Amino acid sequence: MPGIAQPDSHPETTKLRIAQGPFICYAPQLLAEVFLRMEGFTDVSYVVERPGRTTADLVFSGEIDMTMDAATEFVYTADSRSSAIALAGIHAGCYELYGNDRVRAVRDLKGKTVSVYALGGADHILLSSMLAYVGMNPQNDVTFITADKSMSAMQLFVEGKSDAFLAFAPAPQELRARKVGRVIVNTTHDRPWSQYFCCLVVANREFTAKHPVATKRALRSFLKAADICAQEPERAARMLVEKGYEPRYEVALEVLKELPYRRWRENHPEDTLRFHALRLHEVRMIKSTPQRLITQATDWHFLDELRKELKA
Repeated sequence: MPGIAQPDSHPETTKLRIAQGPFICYAPQLLAEVFLRMEGFTDVSYVVERPGRTTADLVFSGEIDMTMDAATEFVYTADSRSSAIALAGIHAGCYELYGNDRVRAVRDLKGKTVSVYALGGADHILLSSMLAYVGMNPQNDVTFITADKSMSAMQLFVEGKSDAFLAFAPAPQELRARKVGRVIVNTTHDRPWSQYFCCLVVANREFTAKHPVATKRALRSFLKAADICAQEPERAARMLVEKGYEPRYEVALEVLKELPYRRWRENHPEDTLRFHALRLHEVRMIKSTPQRLITQATDWHFLDELRKELKA
């Protein structure tokens, strides 16, 4: 385990590499830079995700040092790779499962086609967990089709080439505006999904081992930015627009107001990893037991310290 970082310690490095994806629900990460500068990081760079490379791939490979990542994607990748660890949860929600006229519940997906952005990606793994929860086998009972250069996963659903689509912000807002499909599951409000984190803060294991002070300072920046999203969504939405992450202020504000960005203070992320790891282990999508994955792929001591420091 990395050494305990002292509150007044200087960071071992002033450089931090973060993933940059087109997800405005990652607002705390996108808005954390001002806090990172205050914490002593003078070289903050954003690594743009590439097709076929998930956020988890980037952090496990060491191409980035710390980032927000979908909990299910992390569980799936951590099963076979040990070079990254989960540090904290950020928020729940984000995802809404949309279906066509033939789909009114998750069980109705049996024998149906679902469009996803990538096999092994966050949407594919979360939906697999949902299917396992209702007793279905995602590897046999559903046909997944993936997006390509000519057509996104959402467009496949809009054009009737799939029966369902697991949308994440801002896609749900766009589907509602276009009056396409119906919401089957809203993970922000529907249990049990609303009880668990959608997004975690994860870091490269080598980075945390070499730079425990920098790790704690960077994580503190992410959590402070999450508090801004929760307390001042209008301000955060304006910042997202000003920085070019989302051109539509109304969409950004809707996302920020809906998602529970204070969740990191209230729930423990270990419960989320245990829940999804159990679902995926039951259908043999991962080999690790939940406890083994938690033991090998998490380090909560930074979070525990920061929860005490950031009580107010």
